[in-house]
Amino acid sequence: MPTPTSANDSHGAAHKNAGEVPELLELLGTIAALREHCPWMGALTHESLVEYLIEEAYEVVDSIEAGAVDHELRGELGDVLLQVVLHARLAEERGSFDFAAVARGINAKMVRRNQHVFKADGSLQESFPASVEEIIVKWDAAKRAEKPEREDPFEGIPPHLPALAAAQKSIDRAVRAGLSVEAAGAPAAVGLPAVPATEEALGELLLAVVAGAREQGLDAERALRAAVRSFQNTQAPPS
Repeated sequence: MPTPTSANDSHGAAHKNAGEVPELLELLGTIAALREHCPWMGALTHESLVEYLIEEAYEVVDSIEAGAVDHELRGELGDVLLQVVLHARLAEERGSFDFAAVARGINAKMVRRNQHVFKADGSLQESFPASVEEIIVKWDAAKRAEKPEREDPFEGIPPHLPALAAAQKSIDRAVRAGLSVEAAGAPAAVGLPAVPATEEALGELLLAVVAGAREQGLDAERALRAAVRSFQNTQAPPS
């Protein structure tokens, strides 16, 4: 009878399996050959790839939200991986970094940020936190230790993030930093009904707001983006 696998055994097995993926090496070789011999692929730049990176990421989201079967999701994830490989290849060609450096960097970051699971050397801790709240506290502490000079809780939020996503992330950052979110405005204070109890009803309310904005000749995306900037400026410490 096989013995139960311990957490440390599982961690080691994951490292072993990751080193036995010839498909990844094959993909890297394919992209290198295409960059050399395909004029269209050879003309790609980081800038020209941006639209594809965004598009492929959204297609993964669409696939998940549509309840796609596994083979469809696998294909969409492959398209995202292709974008990562391409960007890494472009950097490698100019002597900056390669795919291996990208993988090493994100692995080191995950170990560093997840001190509730890993020790500094990457081995597993002897015990693990019992609550998500404890994990969040340790995660935030690890992030602050990386950049102790960072005082603005909103630093790092992509400026081109869609306004609704930027609003949610900004409010989340403010709450986790212990700031007041009253500046965001309670629904009643701005003449809106109470927030619905379900995502379906919330979606209908948001759609109605956008429709009303359109009738008034207002740009809902631009308006929310401006409100998010105002909220961030109100909450952020003075420079």
